[in-house]
Amino acid sequence: MSRTERTVNAPLEKVFDVLSDGWSYANWVVGTAHIRDVDLEWPAAGSKLHHTVGIWPLTRDHETEILDCEPPVRLAMKPKLWPLGELTAVFTLVKQSPATTRVVLDEQFSDGPALGLRNKINDVLMHARNREALRRLADLAEHRP
Repeated sequence: MSRTERTVNAPLEKVFDVLSDGWSYANWVVGTAHIRDVDLEWPAAGSKLHHTVGIWPLTRDHETEILDCEPPVRLAMKPKLWPLGELTAVFTLVKQSPATTRVVLDEQFSDGPALGLRNKINDVLMHARNREALRRLADLAEHRP
């Protein structure tokens, strides 16, 4: 499992607003090239975000399903990344002060061929990707009007 944490200089609700905006995912989720559609119910449990991953011309269409949503402190989702498999990603937000939020991202492969690749190298690569994703998420939360 990869655990990545970051303190964001924005209130808890503002950080959750970015997380709950499915149309913003291509701006901060590393590897997401394009958002094709977002279910109207997003981020309710069972709703889906339809996205394209990769770099053209090597792209694939995928989807991410919400497993659980507890606004404004928790969002659990299942991104599909076939042929690698599926992930479980859980974002937990902790209010540190009225103006700062601690974001904790726990992510691991939950299905597919990459499930057998659970090792330290894989964890390091996921952590690096997630560190960049949380940096981008922080930029949006801190600078969005």
